[in-house]
Amino acid sequence: MPYTVTPTAIPDVLVLTPKVFGDARGFFFESYNARDFREATGLDVSFVQDNHSKSVKGVLRGLHYQIQNAQGKLVRAVQGSVFDVVVDLRKSSPTFGRWVGEVLSAENHKQLWVPPGFAHGFVVLSETAEFLYKTTDYWYPAHERSLLWSDPAIGIQWPIDFEPQLAAKDAAGVPLQTADLFD
Repeated sequence: MPYTVTPTAIPDVLVLTPKVFGDARGFFFESYNARDFREATGLDVSFVQDNHSKSVKGVLRGLHYQIQNAQGKLVRAVQGSVFDVVVDLRKSSPTFGRWVGEVLSAENHKQLWVPPGFAHGFVVLSETAEFLYKTTDYWYPAHERSLLWSDPAIGIQWPIDFEPQLAAKDAAGVPLQTADLFD
């Protein structure tokens, strides 16, 4: 198996750690293989879009989701380090309103599976970070929503001691209490 899969405190959210082959020349690892992903996770998903972002230290992107055409995401940092967060927005889930976070970095090569029905975001911990997203559905701006990153009802423990830089849509995120949710 090219990676190990570890459930988080929200069992549907998975950390994938690849088997990395390295020597004095550098390293190699297989970051995605549909057959191995399916066998390791039990998930049969098709990715239709790849996204790539670059951000500077202190940028917080999120917490984003699409209320229709919900996206599953396989995410990773390919340069730098981020604290990645997901929040369960499925009203019928026993983990509704809970969050999990994981440091994803170019050094640890970890990936995070974010299922449909979750809000997702990250804050950049290094001077810069490049972040890749594989998504199971296309981006539909009309269905995009932003959950308030600092909602005390969720209580995310962001590992920062500064006020993050936010896009206007993220600064205008709504609290869980008034957010559009999944059944």
